[in-house]
Amino acid sequence: MAGKLVMKKSTLSFILLATFFLSVAYGRHYRFIIWLNNVAWPQVREVSINRLCESKKILTVNGQFPGPTIYAHKGETIIVDVYNKGKYNVTIHWHGVKQPRYPWSDGPEYITQCPIQAGGRFKQKIILSDEKGTLWWHAHSGWQRSTVHGALVVYPKQGTTYPFPKPHREIPIIIGEWWKEDIKKLVDEFVASGGQSRNSDAFTINGQPGDLYPCSKNGTFKLEVEFGKTYLLRFISAVMNELMFVKIANHNLTVVGIDGSYTKPLTREYIMITPGQSIDCILKTNQKGDQYYYLAARAYSNGTTFDNTTTTAILKYKGKDHKTSSPPLFPYLPSYYNTTAAVNFSGSLRSLASKKHPIFVPLEIKERMISTISINAFPCPANGTNSTCQGPNGTRFAASMNNISFVKPTYDILEAYYYHINGVFGTKFPSFPPFKFNYTADYMPLELEISDLGTEVKVLKYNTTVEMVLQDTNLVGSLDHPMHLHGYNYYVVGWGFGNFDEKKDPLNYNLVDPPRVNTIAVPKNGWTAIRFKADNTGVWFMHCHIERHITWGMKTAFLVEDGEYPEERMLPPPPDMPPC
Repeated sequence: MAGKLVMKKSTLSFILLATFFLSVAYGRHYRFIIWLNNVAWPQVREVSINRLCESKKILTVNGQFPGPTIYAHKGETIIVDVYNKGKYNVTIHWHGVKQPRYPWSDGPEYITQCPIQAGGRFKQKIILSDEKGTLWWHAHSGWQRSTVHGALVVYPKQGTTYPFPKPHREIPIIIGEWWKEDIKKLVDEFVASGGQSRNSDAFTINGQPGDLYPCSKNGTFKLEVEFGKTYLLRFISAVMNELMFVKIANHNLTVVGIDGSYTKPLTREYIMITPGQSIDCILKTNQKGDQYYYLAARAYSNGTTFDNTTTTAILKYKGKDHKTSSPPLFPYLPSYYNTTAAVNFSGSLRSLASKKHPIFVPLEIKERMISTISINAFPCPANGTNSTCQGPNGTRFAASMNNISFVKPTYDILEAYYYHINGVFGTKFPSFPPFKFNYTADYMPLELEISDLGTEVKVLKYNTTVEMVLQDTNLVGSLDHPMHLHGYNYYVVGWGFGNFDEKKDPLNYNLVDPPRVNTIAVPKNGWTAIRFKADNTGVWFMHCHIERHITWGMKTAFLVEDGEYPEERMLPPPPDMPPC
């Protein structure tokens, strides 16, 4: 139960008193999250769960899959006391929350904290600022987010309303990915092999695979609606490795928000959502009530191997008996490889950019960056065998930004920076690719596939305005890459196919109403230009949200230095930071 206090009266009095003093002291509205069963902290623990005719143990929060939804209002601060009762270390990331001046609760393992060890606890303070709409939370340690995740719904500030008619009802729709095998075992095998990770066995909608998978029909998620109403569907992609097309048979979806920011209404027959993204859609229930309709999702992929199954939920009109002889209507989804359908959707998104909901696109840029994002390959070690080098031509897969495959440190970067601990990270992440070549050519010299290993971050002075062009390459293979930046929303001012042209492409930038997001898919054999103002001091992770690419090293971090004034400086760490 999120956003509600379920506990003994004496404890409730203490919490309310604490809330009063915190609100007075900090001038903020605090909300203490109590998740289920009179427990004043979320418990990360294993439970047995049945899917696809088999049972296995998974890591969850309070035994739920997906985990509980947190509800808050714009500008509130949430206190969540995380208790790790599992067997393995864990961290929790609050995806899309900027955490102004307080990266200590952001969550990525060994970037802003060392993990919460088994049996340990960590009280995390989640500071909401201008976010409004649908965000989410997930584990940020290994591949644990496959089952440790849930929605974070941020309502408008109390006393204000949506910029669209209030919906009759709101429903989180979390799309996930499922493996029959234990996820830790699978990842250990994947890393040891040097090759591709094993494809998932199913996708899920709110934890259920749906009618098309074995032993799944009875658990299929059902969305019951009333005719003539509007519903706000809060889509979240917790999928690990694939971008997804989503559609409801015979119904359109109108996008009104993405990644915690409002958008101009965009009505489409389908949406394309990437791992890490959240999209708010209005659904109008205007079809025949005596028929069931499938909500279906399947992969959009440029890869040679992927999970090509389809997950479904069922939309049912309340008070109507459907024709038992007819199956639910199935939607027409774009093909797995339909790049045009994918970019036509994402390229049509625009910020609302209204008087009540203004945007502030940086126009004068102080720091210009271009970063290649690549799939790479390392030669097999001389003493190795083919069994551990299952990448192309007997190599080991890697991934990089500007030819650096990020090496995870053993002590977290944020504390190393704060306490002046040397040897944990470097500050030489390049502003431009170290080698200039035809990034999207069909054939390239094999030596370009080999990246450097390093733990390098990019240092930015406070308030620096940044333009970063993310350039996909075709080194080992070209793919779409959903790039996520912690601590910020950024504006997507331009995108295109081929190699970015520094003279011509900026002439076509959208500086009026570009989408404001925290995750965007850089198109295969293409580029995306983003802008943001570095006004949030701290260490902030940037990475591809495809899990296998994170594992291979497609990541870096921005270290934003303190500003001149007290309100521009990072807040001190909490006393209970998990030990390294």
